[in-house]
Amino acid sequence: MTLYLVAGEASGDARGAELIRSLRALREGIEIRGFGGPQMAALAEPGAVHDWIARAGVIGIIDVVKQYGYFKSQFNLALREIAREKPDAVVLIDYPGFNLRLAAALKKAGTTAKIIDYISPQVWAWNQGRIPKMAKILDLMICIFPFEKPLYEASGLKTVFVGHPMLETLAAKRIPGPREENLLGLLPGSREREVRKIYPVMLETARLLAANHPNLRIEAAAPSDAMRQRMEEIGREYPDVSCIVTVKTAHELMQRATAGMVASGTATLEAAYFGLPFVLLYKAAWLTFLIGRRLVKVKWLGMPNILANREVVREFLQEAANPPAIAAALLPLLTDPTARTALQANLQPAIARLGAPGASARAAEAILGR
Repeated sequence: MTLYLVAGEASGDARGAELIRSLRALREGIEIRGFGGPQMAALAEPGAVHDWIARAGVIGIIDVVKQYGYFKSQFNLALREIAREKPDAVVLIDYPGFNLRLAAALKKAGTTAKIIDYISPQVWAWNQGRIPKMAKILDLMICIFPFEKPLYEASGLKTVFVGHPMLETLAAKRIPGPREENLLGLLPGSREREVRKIYPVMLETARLLAANHPNLRIEAAAPSDAMRQRMEEIGREYPDVSCIVTVKTAHELMQRATAGMVASGTATLEAAYFGLPFVLLYKAAWLTFLIGRRLVKVKWLGMPNILANREVVREFLQEAANPPAIAAALLPLLTDPTARTALQANLQPAIARLGAPGASARAAEAILGR
């Protein structure tokens, strides 16, 4: 059996690797090909999975336009490989801008492969009208949020809810012990553009808090050594802010910090899972933000708030992400145990809606038709 997987971001690479392991646990001899990152490539034959994450993991319309030629060439390469290899199924992991176009092209070309989408695109947030079109180009939708299943099923698309895959990975990363007092955690994201826009806001907010909270300690988590160096460069522009930057410690920091600032994205769900009292920040290129604001139909950006159907975590977006306002919201979380406990209690029901651990195993069963 041959499966062709396509992931375009670091999170998709992690989900793809989990899926590969689960598939092989259920059935021996599965050949894996496609596009992904280092984790997926390490589980396949040499050269069978193109590691393109460093270039593919862009954010925003502007970055995509700048790399149009590259994406077009990779798109055509994927089509040629699928036509040549004739896999039993093509599994598209998140990354909807690329993957849904690929699905449409494959369907138009008359592929015999089953086309499966794992981790459904958030069209419920910006364009539910696309769901009937997706039903025509996909054979199976595997979703990770419970409210997605009825939306896709209403269009006639076979849909399976498997739960959120992060539950099985984060459970093993829990660390014992209480939170450290007076520790502020900064989690500015993993993309260079995000860090460049959001990290300075976090540092300035930390500076304001430290002025009235002399015992405050500040730590930031970077996803790589290269990003740590970039964050330290930015930090030198704030000489009165003492911030320690460590590498690949985000999950530990979420559990050690008294409170934190988290860039919008998967990290907000991870922070909620670990019970970090935090506020959410997001700043994008203005064109990207303006287009997004016109399209998005949900009230909140953070998934913990979407799951709770209310603003449990304070959101500071674009021009509202200003240090004085953020500092005012964070101060109670740093100084008042009651405020922290209340926020943590409100996060628990949202996380409970993500289902039980074992999402990748259930996804593998759905792909294999079990």
